[in-house]
Amino acid sequence: MDNNTFSTISTVIKTRRTIKPAMMNGQKIPNGHIAAILELADWAPTHAFTEPWRFVIYEDPAVFCKQHAELYKTHTPAENFKEATYTNLQNIGNNASHLVIAIMKRGSNPNIPALEEVAAASAAIQNILLAATSLNIASFWSTGGMTLKPAMKDFLELGEEDAVLGLLYLGHTDNQPEGRRTTPLEAKVKWVK
Repeated sequence: MDNNTFSTISTVIKTRRTIKPAMMNGQKIPNGHIAAILELADWAPTHAFTEPWRFVIYEDPAVFCKQHAELYKTHTPAENFKEATYTNLQNIGNNASHLVIAIMKRGSNPNIPALEEVAAASAAIQNILLAATSLNIASFWSTGGMTLKPAMKDFLELGEEDAVLGLLYLGHTDNQPEGRRTTPLEAKVKWVK
């Protein structure tokens, strides 16, 4: 790999930021860009070629957001229900261009641990986030609301061992926050000779 390629990859990784949907500006992303991003997601590492990632794409996030809010309303006991949460779930995608539901579809090979399938699908999600950044598309990986609850799995008609890994809101933004890390790299790495 030449220095220019490394520099480009390094820049994309270091400039990727979580941009909440409220910070998006509502500008639509061409579906072709979303398709190109998903093509790169498909090149994530995978043990035994199980390719456990699956994606459901909403071209209009408001459609899913209303469904998500209704799942919350239907499956939350009255004493735990919060009108503010319901309203937030209905409106969170108002400024996003697309919403991608990221799923780990468990393969049939019992020799592949479920953790490896989650890791592979998560690598595919990271490919989406980095590809979006390279196209100046903002992204937000959310696990809030009903995302990780059994009701969402039922809504998506997933199998018992499948898992919803998150909701990916994609859109354009006029903001680009600075990045930061709270723990020095030296505290996270141990070199062994």
